[in-house]
Amino acid sequence: MTDTSTPANEVPENAGNPPVPPGVLLLELVPVPVTDIERAKAFYRDRLGFRLDVDVNPKPGIRVVQLTPPGSACSITLAEGLPTLDMPPGTLRGLHLVVADIEASRAELAERGVEISEVEDLGGVLYAYFADPDGNTWCLQHMPWR
Repeated sequence: MTDTSTPANEVPENAGNPPVPPGVLLLELVPVPVTDIERAKAFYRDRLGFRLDVDVNPKPGIRVVQLTPPGSACSITLAEGLPTLDMPPGTLRGLHLVVADIEASRAELAERGVEISEVEDLGGVLYAYFADPDGNTWCLQHMPWR
C-alpha cells in the first residue's frame, strides 16, 4: 500500500481539475460500505476495471481507498475508521453505470467473472444488474438516445 496523501496546505501535482464555479454542486465521491477493503478493492479494480486513485492510511486505524470507473467524474470510496462514513456493509442500492453499448459492457464484465443479469428493457431504457462481494447493488444502464 502506498501513501499518496498530500499535506492539506499543498496542491497535488496532478490537480488538473478546473475550479468549481459558484452555484455548482458536483457529485464526485460515493461511499460504498464493505466488510473487507482488500477484497472490495480487488473487485472494483480487477473485475470492474475501476482506476485505483488513492489508497492511504492517514492515521492509525483509518484507511481510505478511492477508485474511479473508466471515464467517470465520480469516484467511490472504501473506508474504515471514519465514523462519518460508517454504514452497514452491503446496504448501498442501485448505483448506475451508464454505458454506450450495454451488451458489450455486460459481456466484458461477465468475462471478468462478474455475476450479472441478462439485459432488461424497462420502457426503452436498458439495464443489467450485479452486486459487489458485500451485496451493494449496481446496474449498467443504457439510454439509446444518449
